[in-house]
Parts: sequence; C-alpha cells; structure tokens
Amino acid sequence: MYDVVVVGGGPSGAIAAEDLARAGRKVALLDKAGRIKPCGGAIPPRLIADFEIPDDQLVARIRTARMISPTGRAVDIPIENGFVGMVDREHFDEFLRMRAVEAGAERLTGTFQKILRGDATAVIYRDKATGEERHLPTRLVIGADGARSNVARGEVPGGDKIPYVIAYHEIIKSPPRSEHYDPMRCDVVYDGAISPDFYGWVFPHGEQASVGMGTGVDGVDLKKATAALRVASGLDGCETIRREGAPIPLKPLDRWDNGRDVVLAGDAAGVVAPSSGEGIYYAMVGGRVAATAAQAALVSGKAKDLRLARKLFMKEHKTVFHVLRTMQNAYYKSDERRERFVSLCHDVDVQRLTFEAYMNKKLVRARPMAHLRIGAKNMAHLLRLVPRTYA
Repeated sequence: MYDVVVVGGGPSGAIAAEDLARAGRKVALLDKAGRIKPCGGAIPPRLIADFEIPDDQLVARIRTARMISPTGRAVDIPIENGFVGMVDREHFDEFLRMRAVEAGAERLTGTFQKILRGDATAVIYRDKATGEERHLPTRLVIGADGARSNVARGEVPGGDKIPYVIAYHEIIKSPPRSEHYDPMRCDVVYDGAISPDFYGWVFPHGEQASVGMGTGVDGVDLKKATAALRVASGLDGCETIRREGAPIPLKPLDRWDNGRDVVLAGDAAGVVAPSSGEGIYYAMVGGRVAATAAQAALVSGKAKDLRLARKLFMKEHKTVFHVLRTMQNAYYKSDERRERFVSLCHDVDVQRLTFEAYMNKKLVRARPMAHLRIGAKNMAHLLRLVPRTYA
C-alpha cells in the first residue's frame, strides 16, 4: 500500500514525488519514459534557488531577450543583474526523476490505465517491460500526466475541457554566433505568419537550440510555420536533431481535486502562464503544492484538504496569470497589435518591471510611478494615440 501514487514523471510529478518521499511517505512515481516534451527550456533564477538546481543542469545562460515584430523590427531587452537559465528537457526531467528516487520514491515505468476502487483504491497501469497490467494500491493519487491528462479527464470535473495551444519545436545544432543568432540571447517572434495567436521562438541550448512556435488555431501547419521561422532567423541550413510537439494548456482548471483521493499538478491542472507560455516553474510549484495538499490530507484523513493545492498556488500566482491573460487578449489578436506590443517593449520601465517580475515571479510593487507610466503608455497604444513604430 502506497501513501501516494504520482502519475507522470515530468517536473511537476518528479517534484511532488521527491517532496513526499522526503517527508517520509511511501511514494510510487509512474512514468511512461522515452518522451521529451517540446519546450524552450527557460528557467528563472527563482526556480533555480527554490528547487536547488545545480549549475551542471544549465546548458546556457541568457543575458538578453530580443522581441521581433511582424515587420521585422527588433527590440533587445537586457537582463540586468542576472541571467535566465536554459535546460534541455531530455536531461533535466531525468535529473528530477532520479532525485526523487534518491529521496526514496519508487520509480515505475508504464502507462496509466485507470483508477480502480473497491475495498481500497488502486492505480492500474500497463508495465512497459512486460506488457502486463499491474495494480498499485494507494491512499491518494497525484495526476501529473500532462495537458491531456487521463487522470484529470476521468476524475476531476472540467478535466476534459481544458483549453490549450499546440506547441511544436525542432532541436537543431547551434550555428556559430552571427547577426541572426547569439548563444546568449532568446529571440521571441511576434508575427501572424508564424503564429496567428501566439509566437515563435529561438532559444539557445548550448550546442543545440530550440526553434518553434505555438498556436490554438485549427488548420495551422506547425512544421511549415517552423520552417518559415528558421528561414527568417537564418537557421534553415542547420542540422535538425529531433522534432517534438505537444499540447500546452493556458488556463488553470477551476478545480484540481475530486473531493476524494485525487489531486492534479502541473499541465494536468492547466498551470502554464498565458502570454509567455512559461511552464517549467509553474509545473514545479504545482507539484510542490500538490505534495503539500496530499501530506495534509494524509495527516488529517480529510479529503477536503486536497483543495489546498489550488488555494496555495492561486494565492501567489493568480494575479500574475490574470495580467498575462489580459495582455495576451489585448496584443495577440492581430499583427497591428503585435507591432504595438513590440513598440511598447522599447520602454525602459516596461523592460525593467517585466524582467523583475519574470525573474522573481512576483508583480513588482516598489515603483508606483513606473506602473502609472506603463499603464498610460499601454492605453495610448491600444487606443492608437501613438504611432505603432515609435522607438
């Protein structure tokens, strides 16, 4: 009998399993294995500090972010007093899983089938090595099995209706530094020809780079759009190492637990930031609060304590998600709006407050006048009171 079975071995599931194992709980971590999620791989300093990520997991340190408009205008935003770390999910996720095992979690490889209830609750999975169906008796289940979570669909109200975009990227061999490519710079491309409702990216990963885009619009050819992005970025001649695609949720579910014995974490709960699509940090926080809620429920014996996961997460991040959703709704609708958004990024106040918030994962309240100035400039752009190409 396990205290908790964690379904899914990505960052959220691995952190949940590690935290519970360190708390002395008997934990099983069930993972499919062999899957690499498409991801730009950016992690902020707060993640590195909060989750004790060692330097050897960082494949690059980014010092500049370049915003590129539909007309090709570029705004370089320096990352002051720090850097954004880059990880390769192939190795980073495995590092987190192995750390959970070292903490005491039991790692199992197979495919989740269902949750069976009778005299006791059990997770049913198909063993990857033998193909046999196996049972894992457990007191609680954490569903951390991604945006199209089978646990969420079967157990949590609304779990089958989560909105998402499809992300696709190609890992390429990094070219030499040039006018198009800088191994210490992330490029974010706001162009409707690449993505009609999101953006494209070029993120360095040391000897490799991630080039991709995302969209929630049906009928968009993701491979064709990424090919166009590579041509526009001068990367069409680079060797392609692998290609990956997956759904990325963009709205937290209204409920993360089933009121009985299941709580969700990470993409399964919908915790990817709107506008930016950032997910690693929020997935790991989601895993941590799910573990906290599970521990509380195990101690109290009260299923209502599973609600604590969503409460803790939203208490700290709800406002940031609201602001990012508002920004996406305002600026991602058309190329004319995207052009204005990139123009707004010229502003020093915008640059500083944006990256302070990104690096520390909190809205910056220490500069009220800067907030007022940004608000006024934002309204001026949305009301077309200033030229869209001002610098």
